[in-house]
Amino acid sequence: MTVLPAAVAQLSRMEEARRQIQRQLELIERQITRRATALVPQQRKRHGDRRGKSSDVCMVLERYRSTLAALTAERQPEIDALSRKVARQDRAIAAHHERQQIALLRAA
Repeated sequence: MTVLPAAVAQLSRMEEARRQIQRQLELIERQITRRATALVPQQRKRHGDRRGKSSDVCMVLERYRSTLAALTAERQPEIDALSRKVARQDRAIAAHHERQQIALLRAA
């Protein structure tokens, strides 16, 4: 027996919706990284330019990490909501697969 076209279409829509949400999460991550990268040179200018100092590299890295953490914290509610949505979609897709397997076994 074969799977009904309606079930295939539904699964396809569910998987596409999941991919869109995953792309949104990846976009947010890229936006945060890009913004943190852009802000570090601005912070460096405010603190004075001390080229050639090894501690300067550590300070820049620390500033980048703290900026990244702050920007991520700002968007955390959105990230959490999208992550929960992806998890729900994963469970729904898995349940759909399971239902189709059961239907195929019963039909055989």
